[in-house]
Amino acid sequence: MSDPKVTPPPRLIMVTGGQRSGKSLNAEKIVLSLSDKPLYIATAMVLDDEMASRVEKHRSRRGENWETFEAPFNPSLAPVGGRTVLLDCLTMLATNWFFKLDEDIEAAYNAVAGEIDHLCQSDATTIVIVTNEIGLGGVSGDRLTRRFTDLQGRLNSMLAQKSDEVIMCVSSIPVTIKK
Repeated sequence: MSDPKVTPPPRLIMVTGGQRSGKSLNAEKIVLSLSDKPLYIATAMVLDDEMASRVEKHRSRRGENWETFEAPFNPSLAPVGGRTVLLDCLTMLATNWFFKLDEDIEAAYNAVAGEIDHLCQSDATTIVIVTNEIGLGGVSGDRLTRRFTDLQGRLNSMLAQKSDEVIMCVSSIPVTIKK
């Protein structure tokens, strides 16, 4: 007989923060506390040596118990199969769509939001999504950066509203801001 006081883990967890704030590492710890064989959905496209180095660092840290699904545009196609899922990261997914759709904010927002909606309708037990807070430093001096920051802010707001839990990493310290 199950204990009615025990609540299941949240279905959707958002982990946000600035660049190099410890978001991915904290998200990985959350996922590994829930599953021994999680699914990692990678959204980054490796277009230069620096990005290749970042991706390799993440891969080597995760180890062999993770299955990785490369999805720079369509994470909803991942073979979820009732597992715990880590999508890393929403910002790269937004970047990919933003440039694929010629910097059309509405089209990019709709594409990314649609992917997240589809993923949330999957049979995953828990989905953890990493994203970046990029608008904390003030208004950018160039149009392209302002437009992307607006897109990312809208996507983060949408994700935070959907999420059961929101964690912000500050200097590698996770701070729960919604539970």
